[in-house]
Order: sequence, then structure tokens, then C-alpha cells
Amino acid sequence: MKQMKTINIAMIGVSAALYAVVGILTNMGLVTPVVGVVKFWPAVIIPGIFAVLFGPWVGGIGAAIGIFVSDMVQPGHGIALLALTVGSTSNFAGFYLVGLISRKKMKWRDILILLAVGSVALTGMSAYLFLIEQLTLEVLAIFLGVIFASDVLVVGFGLWKPEWKTYGLASVVGLLVGSAIIGFGLLAYSQILPLPLTTGYERNAPIYASLFWMLWTFATEIPFLVTIVPPVVKICYRAFPFLAPQDKP
Repeated sequence: MKQMKTINIAMIGVSAALYAVVGILTNMGLVTPVVGVVKFWPAVIIPGIFAVLFGPWVGGIGAAIGIFVSDMVQPGHGIALLALTVGSTSNFAGFYLVGLISRKKMKWRDILILLAVGSVALTGMSAYLFLIEQLTLEVLAIFLGVIFASDVLVVGFGLWKPEWKTYGLASVVGLLVGSAIIGFGLLAYSQILPLPLTTGYERNAPIYASLFWMLWTFATEIPFLVTIVPPVVKICYRAFPFLAPQDKP
């Protein structure tokens, strides 16, 4: 890691505080259906914005600290080990990638290939859960609708505003990695210690639960990342031109 500027250190604190507060105020008390634990989390726009404006380390560290604080405060689960091993890790990885990839220049061919691979993987998981009767047809349709609508938004917004095409991919890849860490991290944790599931504190979560957690996280958070972050960042660029990369108009 290069030596971090004072402004970046300050922005980590601001990002973490905003993430925790906005998360606590906006989760609406909703958690993953059936298995619980993972909350509805539109607050992902906060570290998404900071990752694009200030880079991967600010985005990742701010998100890791913010999610830890929110997990430890009611109505969070209050389990420090779970917050550190799954919550903070997934948030750091996801938003580090958002900040890293969004600053790279990529060809449309590579973007479309990566989007297709991610969509196929998520579709396969959704279909598997439906086949083992852990998803209703209505929920399956919602998951698939969100996945493919997000692809359309990423491509459409990238064609309309070419400077944002890489951010669209960054949001999908970052959230996909973060969601996978949450899904399989919770599964691994449950093999050793009990999870606060909707039916009580339980161990040995079934494998399908990890896919459910992963799909729920991705499907409920990606719409906020791809629709809200770009216009907010654009406003920030106009208000504070020094934040905009040199190749941004």
C-alpha cells in the first residue's frame, strides 16, 4: 500500500461513520428470507461513492469499519467474531475491488464477458435453489429480473455515459465477490459456532443457505450501486473538481 494521504485517512473515518449510521437507519428490519442473518442494505451506496472518489483503500477500509460498527449496534447481531470474519472481510474485499476496477480502462468485450460469466453463475445458483424447492417461482423471477436488469443498466448507462462503463463492471464484480464471501463465510462459520438464524441460534447451516445469502446480498444491493452512485459521484466531481481523475470530462 502506498503512503496514504491525510485526506484519505480522514475520508475513511467519514465513510465508516456514514456507512454505519445510514445502514442502521435504512435496513428496515428486513433480513434474508428463511435463513435470516444478512440484512437489507441500501447503505452500500456510501462505500461505493467513497471507493470511486478516493480509491480502493478508502472504500475498502471505510466499509470494513462501518459494517463492523453497524453489526455491533442494535438491531445488529452483536457478535464481534462474526462481524470481523465475515462482515468486515466481505465489505473490504468488495469495495476495494469497486475502487480498483472503476479506475481502470477496459474494453467492451472484456466487460461483456465478465458480466455474462457473473450472470450465468447467479442464474445457475437461482435455478438450483428453485429445483430443490428453496425458492418459489415468484422469488426466482425477482432474483433473475434483478440480475438481468442490472446487466442492462450497466451496459445502457455505459453506452450513454462511456466514462462510467468500467464502474458498472466494478460494482458487479465487487458486489459479487463480497456476496460470495458473505454466503460461504457464514456457511463456514456455522460449522464451528452458532449463527443467529431466524429460527434461533443454530449451527451447521445447509449448503443451499450459502447460495441464498449470496443471491439475497447481490440482488438487493446491486440496484443501489448501479443507479445511485454514478450521479452522486458526478455531482461531487462538479462541486470538487480536484477529485475527478484527469481523463474524466
